[in-house]
Amino acid sequence: MTRALIVVLDSFGIGSAPDAESFGDQGADTLGHIAAHCAQGHSDPRRNDGPLRLPNLTALGLTRAARLCTGKLPQGMDEGSELHGHYGACAELSYGKDTPSGHWEMAGLPVQFDWGYFPPQAPSFPQALTDAFIQRADLPGVLGNCHASGTTIIAELGAEHIASGKPIVYTSADSVFQIAAHETHFGLERLLELCQIARELVDEYNIGRVIARPFIGEEGNYQRTGNRRDYATPPHQDTLLDQLQQSGREVIAVGKIKDIFAARGITQHHKANGTQALFDATLKALDQAPDGSLIFANFVNFDSDYGHRRDILGYAAELELFDRLLPQLQQAMAPDDLLILSADHGCDPSWPGSDHTREYVPFLAYGQNIGSGELGLRTSMADIGQTIAGYLGVEELAFGEAVVFE
Repeated sequence: MTRALIVVLDSFGIGSAPDAESFGDQGADTLGHIAAHCAQGHSDPRRNDGPLRLPNLTALGLTRAARLCTGKLPQGMDEGSELHGHYGACAELSYGKDTPSGHWEMAGLPVQFDWGYFPPQAPSFPQALTDAFIQRADLPGVLGNCHASGTTIIAELGAEHIASGKPIVYTSADSVFQIAAHETHFGLERLLELCQIARELVDEYNIGRVIARPFIGEEGNYQRTGNRRDYATPPHQDTLLDQLQQSGREVIAVGKIKDIFAARGITQHHKANGTQALFDATLKALDQAPDGSLIFANFVNFDSDYGHRRDILGYAAELELFDRLLPQLQQAMAPDDLLILSADHGCDPSWPGSDHTREYVPFLAYGQNIGSGELGLRTSMADIGQTIAGYLGVEELAFGEAVVFE
């Protein structure tokens, strides 16, 4: 049985990319800064004190990959006594550092055009767009209409939203139109209807995603829920997922992968919320996956709960949880299965602001029969998709250079 898995640790960058300066991100290093913070003795009840402990990822070459990018091992970490996988790092060809661009490039389709973005000055959305949205959705108005952190704007405007029936709309440095609403007082289905209307309206502005941001609770204790939905524009050309589906293979999405690809090339979908639940869903998908299939899983909480929130020690604790779980996935793999661990961009929790950071991402490959070694610094994430296309024996993709495991 020969199957492949792409597991995306969403936002887990490992050092500034070659073009980071043009994004204002020169010096960003998600792994390096988390490791340094832990090594400096900062304590937190969510994890044991001391250096960042990722022994299973280290055995696959994580710290060695980080050294390729930065010239040094992350503080408090070593390269491990044994190497059980192939390691390298990928830069990004795509013009942005957003979620769809990173995932599409991993699947062999770099985004070599500029998305549309909304300006940081409030009001962020064009008046024509706001008016059309209010009219089409039959709303009394909207709140927000600015660049904002999702948790902050809910705390600030949640009570007014509940009292007025006006949804909270906001954006960020990404190409997004985000809508937050209370699941009980406003209604989840109503929120999703608004997102579908907004998706149609933002197409002319070339916006990558409309995101539903439902929350619950009362003033002073609002909490976002796992019912988030991303309404992405479809990929502009076929990806690895399309090629696999067209050749009769199963493409099993875990987490928000289906949303990111607008369901293109997806044959099955497992939804889950939280790292443990996403891991369990990935194991279930692997248990059911037939020969020749691809499992594509996104672990979003690194990004959404810790990277954007600038929660360094929370990010560290979540990485350590994933590392403890990883051997279960390795043990569940068949001898000829291939696992690739990577990320879609960085989101350095020590960096100013709350946006993604332009970084190299890890390219860690594991399989019982592929041996170990160095993959070097790759010029595109598309090398991941090209490698899987070759490994599963489907047509070569338009972008990327495959790794052939001897």
